[in-house]
Amino acid sequence: MQRFRFPADAPDEEELALRSEVRSFLQQQRNNGGFTPCADCWVSGANPAFSARLGEQGWLGMTWPKQYGGHGRPALHRLVVTEELLAAGAPVAAHWVADRQTGAQILRFGTEAQKQEILPSMAAGTSFAAIGMSEPQAGSDLAAVVTRATQNADGNWIMNGRKIWSTGAHISDYMIVLARTSAADGRNRQVGLSQFLVPLKTPGIEITGIRDLAGSIHFNETLFDNVKLSADALLGTEGNGWAQCMGELATERSGPERYLTTFVILEQALLALRGRLDDHGVAAVGRLIAHLTSLRRMSRGIAQLIQRGDSPDTEAALVKQMGNRVERDILNEVRRLLATLPRSQWPGSLSALLDDATLRLPSHTLRGGTTEILRGIIARQLGLR
Repeated sequence: MQRFRFPADAPDEEELALRSEVRSFLQQQRNNGGFTPCADCWVSGANPAFSARLGEQGWLGMTWPKQYGGHGRPALHRLVVTEELLAAGAPVAAHWVADRQTGAQILRFGTEAQKQEILPSMAAGTSFAAIGMSEPQAGSDLAAVVTRATQNADGNWIMNGRKIWSTGAHISDYMIVLARTSAADGRNRQVGLSQFLVPLKTPGIEITGIRDLAGSIHFNETLFDNVKLSADALLGTEGNGWAQCMGELATERSGPERYLTTFVILEQALLALRGRLDDHGVAAVGRLIAHLTSLRRMSRGIAQLIQRGDSPDTEAALVKQMGNRVERDILNEVRRLLATLPRSQWPGSLSALLDDATLRLPSHTLRGGTTEILRGIIARQLGLR
């Protein structure tokens, strides 16, 4: 049985300097009205203008090669920027998917022309992407996707199907779509799946917003009706879509967004509760900080593994599973600790932040893989399944 891997290297002077630079930039942006902090900012906080400002700073596409508009920096530098953006509740949802995973997939599997054409604008924060995995009957059971791409005699493709929960698709330029290109091999439904890089302005694509309980639209339903795609829309190798998708999910599950989504609420609550906590309250806050510190250490280790070229799929599942619980615990503890404090004494935005995060909390255990799926992955690593 292989153990989980979380290497530990101390931050160097470049990382510390970068963290200070990013923190100062965010404070200046906030003071100048550049953004208002929000919880769940990497899903619901879309602000294309702010994304472009990050691109100007060189903080998008940080690990990508310079010839494609990137900056050739280590994965740990990207982690530093990501942590600071999330902790500040900055509106990063517009560029999030493109910077986190779509760009990496294009770098690994795309054509040279796609790299030259698409990646520079993503690194500039002016081109965005969405995820095309889940379908109405294929969420946790991702291998059940029925969206199909059929190749013509001329080598081009025709796509038909339906994707759902496509976060940010309504403002995105591209979507990586998981589709079936050949029949499953008996009971092995993971066979015959492929990934496609689809420009969302292609005729035949219809994107419809899905309004959530908070009244916002960031989820979407995306329909493909006889969508004509060029031969090079196939991303990577035909039939290798499942393996490519699993590698993509490793980067999706392991980042600080899996435990810092509610951090801005904890921070504001502690400002209101300063000097008011009894021993039980102090112990509760201590537990939360200990959990956050552990998850941060684990996420940093995964960034180092990715930097080395490893695929930490199981470690990423562990971070997401533990992070889901910590984010829930933060909201529960904050509500309990604030119960004795009149709302009139709360910081100005805390009430709205807490209400909004509470409405969005159920989705934390769904996006990027449900709790049950993650536990199965972890159990397999432990030899229990």
